[in-house]
Amino acid sequence: MPCQPSNWSHQRTMIFVGLVLLCFPVILYVYYKPDMKFPDFNISSMIGRQPCPKCMHTQELHPNCSNKEHPNDTQKIQVAAVNNEPDTIILIWFWPFGSKFELSCSDYNITRCHLTDDKSLYNKAHGVLFHHRDMRGISNMPKEPRPWFQKWVWWNMESPAHCGQIAELNQLINLTSSYRLDSHIPVRYGSLAPVAPKEETFKLPAKDRLVCWIVSNWGSYQNRVKFYNEFKKHITVECFGGGCHRRISKDEYVKIMKGCKFYLSFENSVYKDYITEKLYSPLIHGTIPVVLGPPRENYERMVPGDSFIHIDDFPTPKELAERLLYLDKHDDEYMKYHNWRKWYEVKMGSFGREHACKSCRYIQNHREYQRFTDLTKWFWG
Repeated sequence: MPCQPSNWSHQRTMIFVGLVLLCFPVILYVYYKPDMKFPDFNISSMIGRQPCPKCMHTQELHPNCSNKEHPNDTQKIQVAAVNNEPDTIILIWFWPFGSKFELSCSDYNITRCHLTDDKSLYNKAHGVLFHHRDMRGISNMPKEPRPWFQKWVWWNMESPAHCGQIAELNQLINLTSSYRLDSHIPVRYGSLAPVAPKEETFKLPAKDRLVCWIVSNWGSYQNRVKFYNEFKKHITVECFGGGCHRRISKDEYVKIMKGCKFYLSFENSVYKDYITEKLYSPLIHGTIPVVLGPPRENYERMVPGDSFIHIDDFPTPKELAERLLYLDKHDDEYMKYHNWRKWYEVKMGSFGREHACKSCRYIQNHREYQRFTDLTKWFWG
């Protein structure tokens, strides 16, 4: 019996014919398009052209990242990473003495800071500022648990003599912000900023008084009052303010300050780094401060040594008075105390706002956990 082709052989033939018919259009297209380029699926080249995660997070070019073919890609990635970074939220828990200030850091060239007093943002805030003189213990501090990323900032510009201790704060505070130069976030009452040397000579304001003192906080127990009572026996001192029963306006304050040759910059208490606006106000108004406060070396960390006169340089109040009377009669010697003005200008601090903005910058640069457990010993000890 002759052999008959099987069903499988017939099906195989039909499949082959079908494949030929399907492939024919593709073969014909390639034949007439010889310049057609297919994708290169080289894995290493693909990795080299893509931004790696490290580049995205550190904004640096990683060794495995390539920008040869797309030179602007790295810059775009960096900008995107910066723009996507959320603002640092600083919550002001108490307004200092009830006085509000502008919630902006533009004057300090500090960006991406959101200053607020909205306590509903507590759980989102990266830092919370507590003004010591407004705390009244810890009962009015946050009751909710502290977020793991949040830092509490103790903020104070008074000397230890004028603010009471709160022992519980030793276990609660992460950072300090005060006039103390060894604070985490130091903020001075003022500073001297370098400027390009000035060619013109400093023009002294008209002076119609020799020695002035403007004082409100008066106490016979204070060292400054004891010194003043002896000092005025040897030289004329014009005293203004509540302490001398001669209250003055803000405009009168400026006029008096400018019109004095010497101003008694006497601090109400003597502590390390406690150097207040009593030093910087006369400097900014063209007057020589006569200081009573921490040692001369401490002042010289803030301002040039020939910009002020320290009472410690004289054995007695009488000898200080004699020195001022001498300078009053010798203009060349007097003007030497103004030589520093050629290279510096006075900047007054901004109470509250400067603390908030500099706290924001500090927290941006220090994301790690920090704890400060010896506040009492550090500040009052």
